[in-house]
Amino acid sequence: MKDLTPAQKAEHSLNKKYRKTIWSKFTLAVKKYKLIESGDKIAVCISGGKDSMLLALLMKMFARFSEVPFTPVFLVMDPGYNKTNLQKIISNAQTLEIPLTVFNSNIFDVTATIDESPCYLCARMRRGYLYSKAKELGCNKIALGHHFSDVIETTVMGMFYGAQIQAMLPKLRSKNFEGMSLIRPLYCVHEDDIISWKNYNGLDFIRCACRFTEQNEGGDGDGTSKRLEIKNLIKELKKTNPNIEKSIFQSIHAVSLDTMVGYKQDGVEHSFLERYDKNGNADE
Repeated sequence: MKDLTPAQKAEHSLNKKYRKTIWSKFTLAVKKYKLIESGDKIAVCISGGKDSMLLALLMKMFARFSEVPFTPVFLVMDPGYNKTNLQKIISNAQTLEIPLTVFNSNIFDVTATIDESPCYLCARMRRGYLYSKAKELGCNKIALGHHFSDVIETTVMGMFYGAQIQAMLPKLRSKNFEGMSLIRPLYCVHEDDIISWKNYNGLDFIRCACRFTEQNEGGDGDGTSKRLEIKNLIKELKKTNPNIEKSIFQSIHAVSLDTMVGYKQDGVEHSFLERYDKNGNADE
C-alpha cells in the first residue's frame, strides 16, 4: 500500500474494504436497471463534491473491467466557480487520475439576478448545459451522482412538502435532447458509505460551490435545507427502526396502484373511480 498512488489507493479500497458497500452496489444498479449498454458514450458529470467524484472513479474503473464496452467522458461545467473551488475540482481529479473536459457557462450570473427559486433555476440550467455539451461531444447519456440516500429523501420530501408520492428514477430519457438519457449509477449506494470512503482515503471535496454561499470547505451536509431536515428525521427513525431506509426504498419498487385514490401517468391524472365505475362494484 505504501507504493500506491492516491488514485491507486482509492481504487484499491473500492475493490477491498468498500467492495460490498460501494463497488457491488454500484454494479448492482448498473445491471439491475440496465444503465450502461454496449457502445454507450457517457458524460460523467462532475460538480466537485464527494458523490460525483466517486462516481467518476467508479465509472473509470468499470470501463476497464466491464464486459460491456462503453466510453466515459468526465465532464465539468464551470457555472462561475470562484478560483479556489475550480482549482480544487481540478486538483482532486488529478489526484484520482481522472481526465477532465471543462467548459464554461454563465449560470451563476443569470441566477444571481433571480429572487424566486434561484436554486431550482440553477439546477434546470445546469442539466440543460450538461446535456447540450454531452451531445456535442458525441455522448448519448449523462451520468449524475445521485445516491440511495437522495432517492429516499426525495421520496419523503415529495410526500411532506410536495403533496405527492414521487420517486427519483434510476434512468430517464431527455424530453428536450433527442436520443439522450440520464442515468444514476449510485442509485443503490448509501451516502454514509461514500463519506466513509472519502475519509478513509483522506480526500477533501468541495461541499457547495454556489455563489450564494461561497462555501469551499470540505463537508458532507446540506446546510439548513428541507433535505437536511428530512435527513435528520430519517436518522431519528432509524434509532427505533434500523430498516426504515430499506423500507422506503422498497416501497417505490412495489407501488400498489389498486390502493391509490389517484395517480398521474404521462401527465394525465387518474382516479380510482375509473376502475370502480368500470367494475360496477367495490374490489373486496
